Amino acid sequence: VLVAGLVTVAATVLVLILMVSGSDDSRGGSGAALAQEGRVAAGTAGGGRASGGDPASTGDTRKATLVDPEGDGRLNRGPGEALRDRTDLGPARTPGAELTTLAQITDAHVRDEESPALIGFLDRLGGPFTSTFRPQETLTTQVLAAATRSVNAAAPDDVVVTGDLIDNDQDNELDMALAALDGGTVRPDSGARGYDGPQLAANADPSFYRPGVDPPQYPGLLTAAQRAFRSPGLKAPWWAATGNHDLLVSGEVATTARLQAVAQGDRALVEPPEDLPIPRDESGLLNGVDRLLQDGLPGKTTERPADPDRRQLTAAQVVQRLRSAGHGKGDGPELNYTVDFGPRVRGIVLDTVHRDRGSGGLVSDATLAFLKAQLAVAGDRWVLVFSHQPLRTATGGDAARALLDADPHVLATVAGHTHRNRITARRAAAGGYWQITTASLADFPQQARMFRIRETAGGGAVIETWMLDTASARLPDVARALAYLDAQGGRPDDARGRRLDRNVRLFRAAPAGEG
Repeated sequence: VLVAGLVTVAATVLVLILMVSGSDDSRGGSGAALAQEGRVAAGTAGGGRASGGDPASTGDTRKATLVDPEGDGRLNRGPGEALRDRTDLGPARTPGAELTTLAQITDAHVRDEESPALIGFLDRLGGPFTSTFRPQETLTTQVLAAATRSVNAAAPDDVVVTGDLIDNDQDNELDMALAALDGGTVRPDSGARGYDGPQLAANADPSFYRPGVDPPQYPGLLTAAQRAFRSPGLKAPWWAATGNHDLLVSGEVATTARLQAVAQGDRALVEPPEDLPIPRDESGLLNGVDRLLQDGLPGKTTERPADPDRRQLTAAQVVQRLRSAGHGKGDGPELNYTVDFGPRVRGIVLDTVHRDRGSGGLVSDATLAFLKAQLAVAGDRWVLVFSHQPLRTATGGDAARALLDADPHVLATVAGHTHRNRITARRAAAGGYWQITTASLADFPQQARMFRIRETAGGGAVIETWMLDTASARLPDVARALAYLDAQGGRPDDARGRRLDRNVRLFRAAPAGEG
C-alpha cells in the first residue's frame, strides 16, 4: 500500500516495492470499484441522505439502526438494538452507580487522497492490497467530524482514539484530523485547488469508482469533498493511542528521503510494468527490496500537483504532536501512559506500533515493563487497557496478557486495527476480562463505540457498551452508502459483527475476596 511516481527510476522502484507490502492489517477487504455491488444498486442510495436517517439523528443504535431489509444495497433506518446480557465472566446483576462513561473512536484513516504517495490501482489485485483504494476515500474528514457530533450527543466523560487516526503518516493528514477532533476549520484539499486524483471522470481505469459517472452517481461529490468546513470538535477530553498508519508510511515502513520526495513531489505512479514481480506478503517484500531496486522498473506515471505540506513524519514527531496537543502523556519514545476516569477506573494506554516497518503489533520490553508497573499501582481500581492492535495478535502480546490474566481488577482490553466489532471473554483464574475490538470509521459500518462502566451488587462491575453511527449529514451519509456497497469492504466483509458484539452488557464478577 505505498507509494508511487519518482523523478528517478531507482526511487520509483523503491516506492512501488514498499507500497505493495500494503498488508493493511485492518481490512478483510476493501474498495476496488463498486463493481457488481454498486451496479446492481445503481441509484438506490440516492443523491442525498444515503442512510435514510433523520438529519438530527445522534447515531445511537439503541434507538435506531441502519438496515437493508430488501438486500438491495439501500440502507434505511430500522429499530434500535437493546442491550443484551453477556454473563461469561459473572452473573447478571442489577447495574448500580455509574463509575464513568467513555467513547472509543478508531481507524478514521484520515487520508490525503490526492497524494502521490498512494497507489490505488493495486487494489484490483485483492489481498493484501485491499486498502489502497476505497470508493469513499475523499470523505474521511467529513466522516470523522460526523463521528464527533454523535459522540458529543452521547456526552461521555472522556474519549479514547485507538489509533490509525491518519492513513499515510503525512503532516497535512494530521492537521486535518486534529482540526476535526479539536474543533475548527478542516481543510481537506491538497496540492492545487480542487480534486486531482484517480476518481476524476476522465480516468479510464475501470478499477476506480468515479462518482460523477459511475453508479451510484453523486454529481459534484469530488468538488464538495474538497471544500473547507467547520467541525464542532469533541467536547470531552480525548486521549490517543498510536496506530501503525499514524507512525509508518501506509502503515508499513518508516519514512525515508526517497519516500518524502514522492509524497511532496509532482509525479504519481498509475500503472506498473506488467512483468513486475509483486510480493504477496511482508516477508517477500523485505527479502526482495534490494533485487527489485536493481531491476529499475519505472512504470507509467502521471503529473500530480506537488504540495510541501505532504511531509511524512517520523514516529517521534507524531508522538510529540499528540503530547503537545494534550492528547497523550509521558516523555519517552513510546506513547505509554495512564488516565484515571474518575476515582474507580484507570485507563492504561499502550503503544503497540513497530518503529521501522510492519503493520502487526509489538509489545516491546519497555511497554511490557510499563504495563507491569502500572498494574501494580492501580490499587482496587477497575482497569481498562487500550491499544491499537489487539494484544492477542501482537508480538509480545502473550506476555502482556499473562500480566492481565493475573490481575483481578482488569475489566477489559479495548483495541481497533481489525476494522470489525468483536467481543470475546478471556477467562482467567483471577477473574478474566473482556476483549473488545471496534469497527473503523474508514469502512462500513463506520461506527464509534460507547462504554458505561457501572458497579454491581457484591463488588462486581458491568460494561454497558453500544455502537454509534455517524451523525446524519449529506457527505457522511454518502460515505456510508459507498462503504456499504464496496465490493471488498462493505456487506461481504461483515465488519458490523454479530449481535452480541455490539450492544451488550458485559458482566464481571467481583475480584476474589472482595465480594
